[in-house]
Amino acid sequence: MTRFYSLPVRLALLVGGTMLPLIIFAGAVTYANYLQDRREAEERVAQVTRGTRDAVEREMQGVLAGMVVLANSRSLAADEFEDFRHSADAFVQQFPGKPVISIGDAQGRHLFNSGIPAGQPLPPRVRRPERDLVYQTGKPTFSALFTGAVTGTQILIITVPVFRDGKVIYDLSFNPPLQLFQRIIEQQRPSEEWTVSVFDQAGVNFARLPNPESTIGKRASPSLYAVMFSAPQGRSATTSLEGVPLITGFAHSRMTGWIAAAGVAEATLTGPALKDMMIALSIGLIMLGIGLVFALRMAGQVARGETLHTLLINELNHRVKNTLATVQSMASQTFRNSADREAKQKFSSRLVALGTAHNLLSESKWAGADLRDTIEMVLVPFRSGQRVSVSGPELNIDARTVTILSMVIQELATNASKYGALAHADGRIMIHWERVEHSDPHVILRWVERDGPPVKEPLQTGFGSTLIREGFAAQLGGRATMTFEPDGLTCVLEFPLRRR
Repeated sequence: MTRFYSLPVRLALLVGGTMLPLIIFAGAVTYANYLQDRREAEERVAQVTRGTRDAVEREMQGVLAGMVVLANSRSLAADEFEDFRHSADAFVQQFPGKPVISIGDAQGRHLFNSGIPAGQPLPPRVRRPERDLVYQTGKPTFSALFTGAVTGTQILIITVPVFRDGKVIYDLSFNPPLQLFQRIIEQQRPSEEWTVSVFDQAGVNFARLPNPESTIGKRASPSLYAVMFSAPQGRSATTSLEGVPLITGFAHSRMTGWIAAAGVAEATLTGPALKDMMIALSIGLIMLGIGLVFALRMAGQVARGETLHTLLINELNHRVKNTLATVQSMASQTFRNSADREAKQKFSSRLVALGTAHNLLSESKWAGADLRDTIEMVLVPFRSGQRVSVSGPELNIDARTVTILSMVIQELATNASKYGALAHADGRIMIHWERVEHSDPHVILRWVERDGPPVKEPLQTGFGSTLIREGFAAQLGGRATMTFEPDGLTCVLEFPLRRR
């Protein structure tokens, strides 16, 4: 019912219909880049998490090795605890702070403590489940974070068995300083936008950046705590103890039972994505506004008489073509620093196809165009000798079909030049169409590639394939099928023949 609209409304719809798809397409490209950046960030999070876990395990392996040497020392085998003190002191001096080596037996008696001078009485030793487990399994254990009875501070203990005649007679414990783990995560943290933590078996922080002074000894944030025990490792969107949204990964250590976690702030991804989106949207809206201003101005002038109608349409077409060229130039500037050069090239080629269709329709004042002329004009940049043949009866198609078909032919020709028949010196393309008369006349167009490189169906569906298979059918009420045969691609397009 367009004929009942006023001329200004029709011109505004024309400009909007030309520009809005470009704005939407630019937004879609920006969003696709954001999704790709997010996938890369999630993989980076997983790498940092595993790296933190592995660094802690390597450090603990070194500590265990030293403790095993102490457990097998001659002085300890002879119960010469004062002689053993020299070895224990040499071991603990490797670490910051004042860690201690302590020895007890299965009855819970405190036999030795490197932190208490020789000759002074030893305090009662608090029984710990990790120490009892050493006597049951004969294997080293790693504790959760707790408050030490002697030091009164939060500590972890590592306990190894002391064997004699194949039996565990003592347990040897060591409390590694928490500064040791803090140093590890400082080395693993990529930047200040990252939150890196190490948790005990109960999900309590004992090393963390940022804000270690206020978070060590606290349980993980509720969003992380809810998922960190669901699997040996994984990723999730969480919120830190400071209230910062994160993309977080976690990984359990089979050796210690402790849990490493690392997360990067969501803002590091959404900020640049929103900036790119706003740039693309601003460019599109400016161009849309320019087009609308010209359209409405010209519509006011045309109201004087029918003689100005042709002048108005020609001028509008000229302005839209300039707008398309401006959009292409500004889009090039916008994507200049993008790593995805192929996306930039595809975007430009699709603008060219849209401009080609616009030129063809301009000559007929948007009344439609000849099918052969439409195909020939799109294929001009891809023609090389007699490698492309075009045949079929004379048919006139409407403006919408011209626009959509131009985009589809451009996608097929671009793919053929990169991966198909035009990528090989002997390759050729046959394009043929026929009119089929039924209750509703329609056209069947076949695109056949031969003598090119072997082809196979791509594993991922890109924008071009989606445009051909889904967009073509949705816009024209027809259908499109693509067959990837060993000797070349065959694409069949079927669409109704509308009255112009």
